[in-house]
Amino acid sequence: MSREPEPTSAAFDGRDFARTLTGEPGVYRMLGEGDSVLYVGKAHNLRSRVESYFARGAHDARITSMVMQVRRIEVMVTRTEAEALLLESQLIKALKPRYNIDLRDDKSYPWIRLSASDEFPRAAFHRGARAGADRYFGPFPSAWAVRETLNLVQKTFKLRSCEDSVFANRSRPCLQHQIQRCSAPCVALIDRHAYAADVRHAVLVLEGRSSTLIDELNGEMDRASATLEFERAAQLRDQISALRRVLATQFVQGERGDLDVLACRSRNGKACVEVLFFRGGMSLGNRSYFPRFLGEASEAEVLRAFVVQHYADQAAPAELLLSHRIEDQDVAAELLSERSGRRVRLIDNPRGDRARWVDMAMRTAEATLETELAASATFNARREDLCRLLGLVQAPARIECFDISHTQGEGTVASCVVFDAQGPLRSDYRRFNIEGIEPGDDYAAMKQALQRRFGRLARGEGVAPDLLLIDGGIGQLRQATSVLAELAIDGIAVVGVAKGPERRPGHETLVLAPDMRELEPGPSSKALHLIQQVRDEAHRFAITGHRGRRSKARQKSVLEDVPGIGSKRKRALLKAFGGLHGIQRAAVEDLITVEGIDRALAQRIFDLFHER
Repeated sequence: MSREPEPTSAAFDGRDFARTLTGEPGVYRMLGEGDSVLYVGKAHNLRSRVESYFARGAHDARITSMVMQVRRIEVMVTRTEAEALLLESQLIKALKPRYNIDLRDDKSYPWIRLSASDEFPRAAFHRGARAGADRYFGPFPSAWAVRETLNLVQKTFKLRSCEDSVFANRSRPCLQHQIQRCSAPCVALIDRHAYAADVRHAVLVLEGRSSTLIDELNGEMDRASATLEFERAAQLRDQISALRRVLATQFVQGERGDLDVLACRSRNGKACVEVLFFRGGMSLGNRSYFPRFLGEASEAEVLRAFVVQHYADQAAPAELLLSHRIEDQDVAAELLSERSGRRVRLIDNPRGDRARWVDMAMRTAEATLETELAASATFNARREDLCRLLGLVQAPARIECFDISHTQGEGTVASCVVFDAQGPLRSDYRRFNIEGIEPGDDYAAMKQALQRRFGRLARGEGVAPDLLLIDGGIGQLRQATSVLAELAIDGIAVVGVAKGPERRPGHETLVLAPDMRELEPGPSSKALHLIQQVRDEAHRFAITGHRGRRSKARQKSVLEDVPGIGSKRKRALLKAFGGLHGIQRAAVEDLITVEGIDRALAQRIFDLFHER
């Protein structure tokens, strides 16, 4: 039998408190023991909204449980309901209250970036902050969608995709030109004006104005034919044909604008929000989200939380088609319009083709949720089996796993991945660049990573795991136990995962601290399957970090070792002398002819190459 929460303290009377509140819009925070934030909500009328929680009547189990734990309520009055909705979203993201619906989307969206400052702009994949004068197109739901669109741009308009350092030092066309994906501006096979026209045409497609572009190209083809430029006319004809062929597979009949289609399905304490992305009438694909919440929540509640939180970080498209009408729908539309700088419409009962898209999103959400529920059941069964295998009091709510990756001691990186009761918690993943150790000393690398991770915990920062997995045998495990002992941290189960004979999966040996007892669960063990899943994720995360660090180290120019040489002067030198070998052969008198290079700096550059 489940235990009911303790009743609200007699020191707090919700109904009496509500009577003291204003009837203006605002945000309220419900606080529990130790001022832990239980719930953040928005209200059109603070007095009425707060009072409704404590009025006699039926509440669902989630709200009843929350109200019984309330010890105090704080409110913030806002000027408008839209302002309250925005503040609610910001507080939920910052405070992560236990009883709110939390989107917890760990992935940033990819974009296409078109460089603005280059004479021959580059179209490339971009993820992260958007800054400067460059143009960005998106966001796209996945890296696959970006690459498909870039493929269209490069195939049809032949824009360059190479890095600036490669572009500046080419002496002959690359493979991209040979397979007709680049017009080779690096070696002047196309002039600036013709390339600028291709860039403008690509922008029209990325902005969804493909019909305008096709009309323009048809006009150019007719003019070329009239002036007897038959070769040019044939090129334009082929470009129009290729463009129509590709666009026919991606564009939606009858649509020219930007819109997202959102559908939600919820069951057994889990929900899936499916989003179909359309930009400029072009389908960019779909993406599934799994908001987290306690107990049960209606599909309309989940969808409302998703709309407010998801579009708080980015501009919403002109239209959102919703599978359910949500609370505060008009207020949400007002807020998104203010943040996007244009009118945004939320439509919950579309007709015609749009109704079919919503139905498509609903069917996809249902299928995805079914898969997620099955995976969740499997994951929970593995956690329970792990609890029995290791003799724990209860299934671990937080598992951390450490792994080390390097290549013969070069670019050593340690990874820490985190799994909670629902699977990978990617927002808590960490990598540690290991420095100051003997190359290849995995024990010292593991010790340094653990000291950095658990040193923060000893200072009161972060959350302790219930189970700590170490990828390695007794030696690595002893490093972990010694670090925890030095920092006086206890209460954490520590297990080493040693590879089995011939490194065969399913034959790993588990070494349990502190007595170094060994277990061999075997390939049929559900507990071992979970350990393998966590260990393999730590291994993947470590290798990815190591490869990035190694690649960066190998790409570093020796010029960066010269005081006074930054990226701008490095580019100027490489451009002036055609590469590192040209700089190496240059005399001091040659070096000072480059803008920004004085005699003292030229001498330091010369000495760099001739004192080695």
